[in-house]
Amino acid sequence: MAASAAGAASRQFLTGLIDPNQRKCSSSSQTLRFFCRRYQPCIMSMNGCKGSDQAGLLPVETIETRSLSPVPSPALAMDRLNSAIYQLKSEPPASASGIIRLQVPIQQQIDAIDWLHAQNNLLLSRCFFSNRSDSSDIFHSVDGNGNRNGSPKGASSLVSVAGVGSAVFFRRMDPFSYSDWKSIRRFLSDTSPLIRAYGGIRFDARSNMSSEWERFGSFYFMVPQVELDELEGSSMLATTVAWDESLSLPWQMAIDALQTTMRQLSSFVVNMRNERPKTFVVSKTDVPSKTYWELAVNRALQQIDRSNSELTKVVLARSSRVVTANDIAPTTWLKCLQVGKSKDNAYQFCLQPPNAPAFIGNTPEQLFHRKCLGLSSEALAGTRARGGSMAQDLQAELDLLSSPKDHLEFTIVRESIRKKLEAVCSSVMVEPKKVIKKLPRIQHLYAQLTGRLKCEDDEFVILASLHPTPAVCGSPREEARVFIAENEVFDRGMYAGPVGWFGGRESEFAVGIRSALVEKGLGALMYAGTGIVKGSNPSLEWDELELKISQFTKLLKLEVPQRETLMT
Repeated sequence: MAASAAGAASRQFLTGLIDPNQRKCSSSSQTLRFFCRRYQPCIMSMNGCKGSDQAGLLPVETIETRSLSPVPSPALAMDRLNSAIYQLKSEPPASASGIIRLQVPIQQQIDAIDWLHAQNNLLLSRCFFSNRSDSSDIFHSVDGNGNRNGSPKGASSLVSVAGVGSAVFFRRMDPFSYSDWKSIRRFLSDTSPLIRAYGGIRFDARSNMSSEWERFGSFYFMVPQVELDELEGSSMLATTVAWDESLSLPWQMAIDALQTTMRQLSSFVVNMRNERPKTFVVSKTDVPSKTYWELAVNRALQQIDRSNSELTKVVLARSSRVVTANDIAPTTWLKCLQVGKSKDNAYQFCLQPPNAPAFIGNTPEQLFHRKCLGLSSEALAGTRARGGSMAQDLQAELDLLSSPKDHLEFTIVRESIRKKLEAVCSSVMVEPKKVIKKLPRIQHLYAQLTGRLKCEDDEFVILASLHPTPAVCGSPREEARVFIAENEVFDRGMYAGPVGWFGGRESEFAVGIRSALVEKGLGALMYAGTGIVKGSNPSLEWDELELKISQFTKLLKLEVPQRETLMT
């Protein structure tokens, strides 16, 4: 029954996401010019999806985590890992496939994004994912050896993860399917909970793919070769080697590739503190322009008002190209997004395949979190700016709570998610049903939904059914998707798609909104969207887009403070 449900969900996913021809988007000339540089060839790595047609997709033969004794600094952690890798190479495992993680606790807290910034000159794949602090007590407790604990007592909380290189990656131009999910799962285990695959999925694989998104494929996931895990009060440096003779990457090639990556890494970590880009905007171009935006919104409203139309909501988006006077590294953008309460209320993420732009974001919206069979999701809709004073902030909150237009938009999102959870969960609770979620600059209507999956395979089913939610697509989903495909003139790529990680015991995905595609030397493409329902005003919706990208644009007016060097 589980396989049947998974197969049905896979077919549903294919219907909504596949692009039969993967043609370049003819209407994306702006972005074609934007990312016109020819990239260098990818560094050798193993694509785990190449074996997804094999019968059974059995787990790899060896899955293991080895913890080494703690050290006081990143440099000593590098030395200890290099010694352990040398010893591992001299005593190769007998299995034809496997994945082994070596980890060294560090007796100081190193900011994961600072460590990733120190590796900026590498041409390797990179990833970063940080948790919202309001969810860290639910999961992510790690004991002194780096093992996942069932109880937070005596354990550290995993704050964020940064990774470079891929022990194994997963990428196709076809849509993410059940067999692709199984390809990832075969490298994961409950016994090695910190071996995870980080990545993202396109919003709609049926849409034409423009050049800036080609290296991401329809989905891209990676198990990092080297990663820095930032814990509360400490850190951990880890390396992972994966091999599979059936995928043409035997043990010797895999361990040699890991050593090559280790030789390129820097153990000199600079604390960027609150480093801000010291630059200014040379140009900003919106696609669509405000004139064409208003036409698209009015077209959506006309379709919603038609008596024979099922469409009740559609989310329209905008891409804003920003060119700055000086280069801004993706890690600098990310560091700035972590300032203050932004880090507490949102997920920060970065995904960058080899020699590709970096997809970064600061999203408040959870798609789902699975811990064993327990599942949670969120409904988020309706937007108001925060007030300049307590009284003004309260007035904006009351206005949002009492708005019929925003209540309709929010109800559509919440009830859609509830119905989809009920299809795969034994019970579903909605609590709170409707409250205000306050972020540093904006506030939303919010509800949390929880349930219990019937089996682990339902993880793929829930991913396939939840994405895309009405919060980023519309309702009904297929009617909204078709309207978006026919009316938006740029490629969303992974904007508004699932971004997160799969693990053996748990997985978590956010919705890739409040995001940008950044390439050093070429600027950034910033994305934002807004829900159109009956009663929407095109001009006010445009103002909402400006509010949502302000987390990026406001950074360009600030100074760069003095930097401080960490002990190495």
